[in-house]
This record gives sequence, C-alpha cells and structure tokens, in this order.
Amino acid sequence: MELRGLGLPRLLGLLAALALLSGQVPCAFASWRPTLWPQPLSVQMTSRLLQLSPDDFYITNDPSSKAGSSCSILQEAFRRYHNYIFGSYKWQRPSARFHDKVDVEKLLVSIVLDSECESFPNISSDESYTLLVKGPVALLKANRVWGALRGLETFSQLIYQDAYGTFTMNESTITDSPRFPHRGILIDTARHYLPVKSILKTLDAMAFNKFNVLHWHIVDDQSFPYQSITFPELSNKGSYSLSHVYTPNEVRTVIEYARLWGIRVIPEFDTPGHTQSWGKGQKNLLTPCNNLREPGDFGPINPSLNTTYSFLSTFFKEISSVFPDQFIHLGGDEVEFKCWESNAEILNFMKQKGFGKNFKELESFYMQKLLDIISTVKKQPIVWQEVFDNEVKPQHGFVVQIWKADNYPQEISRVTAAGFPVIISTPWYLDYISYGQDWVKYYGEEPLDFRGSQEQKQLVIGGEACLWGEYVDATNLIPRLWPRASAVGERLWSQKDIRNVDDAYRRLAAHRCRMVGRGIAAEPLFTGYCNYGLS
Repeated sequence: MELRGLGLPRLLGLLAALALLSGQVPCAFASWRPTLWPQPLSVQMTSRLLQLSPDDFYITNDPSSKAGSSCSILQEAFRRYHNYIFGSYKWQRPSARFHDKVDVEKLLVSIVLDSECESFPNISSDESYTLLVKGPVALLKANRVWGALRGLETFSQLIYQDAYGTFTMNESTITDSPRFPHRGILIDTARHYLPVKSILKTLDAMAFNKFNVLHWHIVDDQSFPYQSITFPELSNKGSYSLSHVYTPNEVRTVIEYARLWGIRVIPEFDTPGHTQSWGKGQKNLLTPCNNLREPGDFGPINPSLNTTYSFLSTFFKEISSVFPDQFIHLGGDEVEFKCWESNAEILNFMKQKGFGKNFKELESFYMQKLLDIISTVKKQPIVWQEVFDNEVKPQHGFVVQIWKADNYPQEISRVTAAGFPVIISTPWYLDYISYGQDWVKYYGEEPLDFRGSQEQKQLVIGGEACLWGEYVDATNLIPRLWPRASAVGERLWSQKDIRNVDDAYRRLAAHRCRMVGRGIAAEPLFTGYCNYGLS
C-alpha cells in the first residue's frame, strides 16, 4: 500500500486510528443479538428467548387504545414495520426442532391519552413509550401516536435471526423518551435540486434514527425551486429549470409523508442575503449595486422600500398556510454589506433613520420588520445566530440556531443568558468530510457543555445535523448522511452518559446494516460486511 501525499502528522494519526480499531474485528454485523440505536432510556433484558413467525405474527391496536382502526398514522406504521421486521432478511426456513414453536404472536399497541392521529407533530409532542416484550403478547404503550412510532422502531430493532434463521427476540422491558425535543436534519435543495423520492428516503432514515425535524433549506442564491402559488415567477425564473421545482402537490406529499413518521417539516426562506434567485422573478426586490461590480449586479434584499415588506407579507402568508409547523426559519446569516454601502438610496434611507453608516442597524431594522410580519401569521421564527449577534430585539422572541465555530459554547451561554432558546449545529456540519471515522467526533459532542445555569441549559431545545448541498445531490445524499448522522441522533435522543465508543461502534455497525437492509444506502463505518445487500 502506497500512502501518497500523506504528511507525517496525518500518517501518525491514521496509524493511531488503526490501532484503536484493531479490536474491531470484521464480522457479519447482523449479529445474533439485539442492537438498539439510539440507546433507549431504560432497557431491562433477560436471557429468555422468544420466537416469532412471519406468517403468524401481527401488529394491531389494543382494545383499550384511544386510537382505533381509522388512525392512518398507526395503520400505516403497522404495515411498514411488519415488512421491515421480516422483509429485510433473507428468510431461511428454521430447522425442524424450531418449526412449530412460536412464543410471540402479536404486538398490541395502546394509546393512553388523546391519540392526536389527525394532528401534525410539534415541538411539545410526547414521544415517550413503554415496551413489554413477553409471550404470547407483547405490549407497546404510549400517551400519543408519536411515542408509538418511536416504540415500533425500537420493537423492530429487538428482533434478529439466530443461527437457524429463526426470528428471535429477548424478553424485555423498555421505558424510553428523548433527551431533547428538537432533533433535526438539514437538507439543502437550492445548491442542488433533490428529487422528492430522495427527500422521502431521507425521512425514512430519519425515523430509523428517531430524528423528528426536517429542516428544509429550500431556496438560496443558486436556485428557487419552491413553486409559489402567489408569485409563480419566483420559481419560473429562479429555478434551475422548470423540471427542478417542487409543486404544491409535491410539497404536500413531503409534509404528509413526514407526518406519518412523526417528523416535522420546517421550511427555511433565508433573507435578506442568500436571495439572488429571488430577484430573477421579483422585480425591485434586491438592492442594485452601484459602481461595485458589473452593471446589473444586485445584492441583498432592499430594506428601504415599502414594496419589499408588502411582498414579504404576502409571501409568508402563503408559506404559513402551506407549512403547518408552528416554526418558520428566516435565515438572517452572512449578509453582504458592500452592495448596500454602494447604493445612494440606501445610504440616504439610513441617514433618515439615524443609522449613520452602521449597516448592522440596517439589517436589524429589516429583520425586525420581518419578525413583525411572521407574528401576524401566527408563526414562531428561527434565525441563524447573526440575528442575535447584531442585537435584533424581537417583541415576540425567536429561536437561535448556532452554527459558527468560533467559541460556540460561549455563544450558547450568551444566547441562553438573554433568554432565547437554542438549536445547536456547529459541531454537526456533515458537509465537512474527512478520511476515517468522523462519526466518533460527532458522537463525542455534548450539547450542554457550556457555562450557564440550569435555566439556561433548559433553553437548549436540541440540535441539527446539517448537510449543505454545494457538493451533494441525489447521487450521494444518503451515503453522506448515514450513518454519520446516526451519531448525532443518539447524542440528541439518549442520555448524557451513553458515551462508550466501543459499544457504540458495535451497535452502529449493526444498525448501519439494518438500514442497508431497509433500502438506505448508508456507507460502512469500517471493514466488515452485512448479511444482506441493499434492498
């Protein structure tokens, strides 16, 4: 093996990594024992083995459940998970001595409180559940359907095939609930258009890892694929082509598919920067750059015109009706000031407002106007950290998403000390790729490792793994996300003390094979093999 282009420090790092992994012997990761990911809150598992038959086992509502046969979320989940449990494996007829023995005949699912079957999940959705696995009937209890969905995933992970090919599980009692309520994946459909099929496949994988938020960064400088009903020219002129758009029906498909998995869809329409594609279909929205670049160049949204806010008011009224989640992400990051600085009308507007040449004040003026618009449509805003850093003081509050690497624990301390909720993304930018097992780095992060009171720590509502799309399209979206994002999933779901990397490697390698068996093209962690290929 020739190690071309490797400097001594990197070579030493690789050798250290190989030494660390020397105990990780290549093996069939579909091992003869249950592997749970993310690790539940409490697992009590006995050595007593219970057997199941694909032909005789079924999942159904408990007679006492508040959710009946008309609950589409559960009925669809029952069908899916029966297929995941028995369809991912190459069925081997068990030997004669096990042929007639069936210990678990069915799983009964009981929803204790109002089921919320017809609702959309939200930030306060109850995802807790308990699971009692005994023969002949296993019982899954949850307050709401959202907890039942998470419990069905755990139940499916308890089942494995033994050396004879028999579907087997251990007698178990599991109590579980997430550590953080916001556990998200960011996808970027502006740098590269992602087909709806790829987005739905991402939602599948998210559910397998108990993520519950799809942060859909749907438009940006490069393209505007969202097809607006009110302003159709935005996508007609701003998308890569008329084939690279998300129609209203396709957006509804993504939202409803996500709902069936208990996943929220939060759209991001980032302004006033990152808006070059907006200007192609909406005249006089962007700021003309004078004596700065080529004639006809434009910068951020023009914050000095009343027509800007009339447009935004109408546009976000539409967005609020299309996307049911209570949150909308407004962006607010990386605003270029040079174009504003070159525009005489902008400078005159700033003088009238008493801003002088403080362009952060101009940006804050714009963001405050936008926040007021969002409050009128009864939505709550999420913003990137620059909005807080530039001292925007919202009347109705916002959630701050932290992404910059510079001393981000101190940033979390500042934001939470000011009383704002926080979503953490800084350590989980998955578009940064490197040789080796970078999932270990993501796994080792601790969201609450910052100076602050208990009240401040409670303001951290969760985190997101972000996969920006400059180098990602449908060909590599799934393998670049998984199983690297799985490490983030366990960090946000499981308790703080679940940190053993060796144990995590064993479970994650098996979980990766399970995802492959379910049709998720997750890349390998290291050497080894799966007992079944991509379905």
